[in-house]
Amino acid sequence: MQPRNMPMSGAVDLSAVKAAAEAKQKAEEARARRATEATGDGEGTPAAGAVSLVFDVDEADFEREVLQRSAEVPVVIDFWADWCQPCKQLSPVLENLAREYAGRFLLAKIDVDRNQMLFQQFGVQGIPAVFAVVAGQALPLFQGAAPEAQIRQVLDQLILAAEQRFGITGAPVDPAAVPEPTAVPEPPSDPALAAAHDALDSGDLAGAVRAYRNVLSDDPTNTEARLGLGQAELLNRLQELGDGREARKKAADDPTDVRAQLAVADLDLAGGHVEDAFARLVDTVRRSVGEDRNVARVRLLELFEVVGSEDPRVLSARGALSRVLF
Repeated sequence: MQPRNMPMSGAVDLSAVKAAAEAKQKAEEARARRATEATGDGEGTPAAGAVSLVFDVDEADFEREVLQRSAEVPVVIDFWADWCQPCKQLSPVLENLAREYAGRFLLAKIDVDRNQMLFQQFGVQGIPAVFAVVAGQALPLFQGAAPEAQIRQVLDQLILAAEQRFGITGAPVDPAAVPEPTAVPEPPSDPALAAAHDALDSGDLAGAVRAYRNVLSDDPTNTEARLGLGQAELLNRLQELGDGREARKKAADDPTDVRAQLAVADLDLAGGHVEDAFARLVDTVRRSVGEDRNVARVRLLELFEVVGSEDPRVLSARGALSRVLF
């Protein structure tokens, strides 16, 4: 969501971490293998080891596509979800940079809704989140829709470290496998909406909430502003909540504690557990009465806005909410 640097020294334990000497050896063996494969039939056959620069990864092929490839080239991982608007701003930037760097790193894209085990294994706190894997070792890079200049700096540091520490220099590029560059979304033409987006991206959550509300006061039908407001309010609540362990304990100890249930629903949504968040709030509406019931209902509607009204999970949860209410 909002940009936040992650310390590159903080490695995630994937039980596949290799010593530098072993990593260098594996990298040299991989390069030798590619050189052999590249000779093909002696008539200019393309290297069999050539890889795509941008590719989707799931839990079934993570070891082959990411861990094994990381012995030859740094693999950058983009954790994203279809409902995450900042992800839609960041992903095209990462994809274009992957093509520009032409094999000095690969970009693996992981949909957190479909790959919860990987999401949890990496300890992702919110999306978009960007990690790298080098020689089997995972390093957190940054979180949020960071500006392109900052991303370039992080990538340059990553590539330099991979070369110096592990002797890993890059991968062959298969030109036929490189799609056309993705168009980066144009910034909104409305200056007020642009200011609201800038406040959200910079982490000024209170300012973003005010700016989005100002836009909506002039144009209540502005879908983009309504979505941005929902994201800013969610992030603001999460920031105030902290790590959320106390809220989760309260929610588990007392299912009738509406405030705790709302807090855990926020945590679940930010963590990619969209259906769990919706189910929790529908159940809270069902078991509550009076003002507590209305508060839970309103929060659920707000989270619908964050995910997007056309998302199948929202449509399903709307049906469940209607059955509870009527």
